[in-house]
Amino acid sequence: MLVEFLAVVILAMTAVLIHYEILHLASNLLPLLTIPPRTRILVVIGMAMLAHIMEILLYAVAYLYMMEHWKLGTIGGHPIGPFYDYLYYSLVTYTTLGIGDHYPLGYLRILSGSEALVGLMMITWSASFTFLAMQKFWDLHQSRWRQ
Repeated sequence: MLVEFLAVVILAMTAVLIHYEILHLASNLLPLLTIPPRTRILVVIGMAMLAHIMEILLYAVAYLYMMEHWKLGTIGGHPIGPFYDYLYYSLVTYTTLGIGDHYPLGYLRILSGSEALVGLMMITWSASFTFLAMQKFWDLHQSRWRQ
């Protein structure tokens, strides 16, 4: 139980730090770019997607280690095989999609629930960041249309 709790805390903090650093990088990079406003938003979305992909990978590796090396639970449903299956499980958990063809058993239940919570928080953070970026660069976009 202690290992699971530590895994939940460490993974959540790592995901937040990954997200913070990538969005901070995007925030510092955007004013330096001499590209149209639409393209800037594509950069924002791309950077946010990069953060999400890294976080999903982080959790996929955690599931792999917790199942295969530490024997702290398993994933039921369809058999879990290559790393792709861990990645898929992490993706549907992070996005709270939860298709149901895989489900956590044992100590992985708490980790899966916490990944869904972290994913929801990171997705809404990305949405807020994108909104603020659009708001900031909207005037640039409007002025281009008036010319």
